[in-house]
Amino acid sequence: MILYIAEKPSVGRAVADVLPKPHQKGDGYIKTANGDVVTWCIGHLLEQAEPEAYDPDFKKWRREHLPIVPQEWKHVVKPATKKQFTVVKKLIKDADVLVNMGDPDRVGQILVDEIINYCGVPKAKREAAQRCLISDMNPDAIKRALNNLRQNTDFIPLATSALARARADWLYGINMTRLCTLQGQASGYQGVLSVGRVQTPVLGLVVNRDLEIENFVSRPFYEVFIDLKTEKDQTYTAKWKPSPACAPYMDEDGRVLLKKLAETVLTKVVGQPGTVMAVTEERKKQAPPLPYNLSALQIDASRRFNLNAQKTLDICQQLYERHKLITYPRSDCRYLPQGHYHDKQTVTAAIASTCAALGTAVTNADLSVKSKAWNDSKVGAHHAIIPTSRRLDGSRLSADEQKIYELVARQYLMQFYPHFQYQEKQIDTEVGGGTFISRQKEVVDKGWKALLPERKSSTDDDEFSAIKLPDVARGEGVLCVDGRLDEKQTSPPRHFTDATLLAAMTGIARYVTDTEIKKVLRDTDGLGTEATRAGIIELLFKRGFLTKHGKEIRATDVGRRLIQSLPQAMVLPDMTAHWEAQLEAISEKRMNYGQFMQPMLQGLGTLIQQVEQIRFDGLKGLGKAPRKFRPRKKARTR
Repeated sequence: MILYIAEKPSVGRAVADVLPKPHQKGDGYIKTANGDVVTWCIGHLLEQAEPEAYDPDFKKWRREHLPIVPQEWKHVVKPATKKQFTVVKKLIKDADVLVNMGDPDRVGQILVDEIINYCGVPKAKREAAQRCLISDMNPDAIKRALNNLRQNTDFIPLATSALARARADWLYGINMTRLCTLQGQASGYQGVLSVGRVQTPVLGLVVNRDLEIENFVSRPFYEVFIDLKTEKDQTYTAKWKPSPACAPYMDEDGRVLLKKLAETVLTKVVGQPGTVMAVTEERKKQAPPLPYNLSALQIDASRRFNLNAQKTLDICQQLYERHKLITYPRSDCRYLPQGHYHDKQTVTAAIASTCAALGTAVTNADLSVKSKAWNDSKVGAHHAIIPTSRRLDGSRLSADEQKIYELVARQYLMQFYPHFQYQEKQIDTEVGGGTFISRQKEVVDKGWKALLPERKSSTDDDEFSAIKLPDVARGEGVLCVDGRLDEKQTSPPRHFTDATLLAAMTGIARYVTDTEIKKVLRDTDGLGTEATRAGIIELLFKRGFLTKHGKEIRATDVGRRLIQSLPQAMVLPDMTAHWEAQLEAISEKRMNYGQFMQPMLQGLGTLIQQVEQIRFDGLKGLGKAPRKFRPRKKARTR
């Protein structure tokens, strides 16, 4: 008997639907006509044991217990899903062949693997287990996945990475939360000070941004513009480009801060002759953006529709599991397998049927075009989020589901449109010893940008001007007929929003301060995973560390004082970003479990010593003590 173990009931039922009928439905499983069985987890059936499972004394939070480091790690059955675990355990024992059908990511891999291991499956049976990767819930796609089973042992590095992540999170969260809470209570704080290797640096990003805004001092800066007349009596405007000699009077962004310098330049050039030093013209192309991964989709949904990350993820899960309209949403990949290119006809037809707003976009798509999105070498356990071949009456979707489906579908259709093309022209003019630059960008072919909806507010396309520069040649003489001095003010950075905080978590390298750590990070390395980032942000709100002012995310008083009290190593994203890069290296077999865990434990010991010296005086009188359960009094009878 083959036993298929899915991560969720919805996936299990979808798999059973393509297996031989008639079916016999049991409590927590489905038996097919040929005797094979499909069962499922309900998320994690197991959870990591609490500290008291290792030593009853650990139930009481005491400093002398720390650090708590299990010698042999334990899992326990979650009470809420104990019934389903019992079903799965019996089926595993009776099965001849096991098929791991967890979601195609790190968590999905370990979720099923840990159950197989917990049930004491013999080594030979474990090694014979197979892996099925399902990213599309439609019957044809599931059949293809079942016909392309792989050895489950091929995914040991992925499972090891997930295991290391889970244990590191447990060690860091348990030890640091207990220690910070004990130190906080000693300083007069009421309640628990929750600390995590990802959530705390994310909170640190927000706190540091808030402080940067509050401490920002606006300064004036100056720009010089001049009007130039050609020999053919044509005019064009140019902007002064300060020379390296002006550097002492400029800020780090190259803005001139000394008004007198700008005034001198203006006085020196108005009414003076000049010379065209260079004329460059170049036609440029911009490829369509790649299909979405989860973070990119969440960022766009926040910017377009003001949906927070968790809401977007929830909608995606509905579109994936219930409606079967999009592929697996918890993906960190933006590329597609070559084989998916052959589905273009059925997928685009499904888009036209499901989303009337994209009917014209489907009609105008050139399906002979093949963007760089189809690239097997860039695809791992899962691929980009795209529409499936399923057709559905779009009116059956909620308003938010329609919005997200349309985003995903439009991004897919862009792959069948030509590049966006524009002509870029620049004239460099010398007047009075100074250099003045004129630029013009003109749209040649909208290409894939024709699919973008019109926006009422300003966009990046504002740089494409209807004003055309004159035809001039190098060495041609011109005359500066007028000029002006623009005084502007430097602006503080903006508070984080759902979109920008998610973007910061996704590309954390630019916020890392340690140059050595920065060297090993890629632009795509981030804090947390595609599947966990939304939950981390929500958790910080629930714990009272973050609050919202309109679209702006700000730290609360408690969140700010916590960050200001902790060592910088816990607050900055450096350590956690480095961990994430190492965990990815484990999944790619470039690092092993021990090479990650040993230094992590040493670092944890150092942090414990540092936090022991901290007093959380700034939190005195804040927080709420945990509520204690009190039995309700029975009403008196008369």
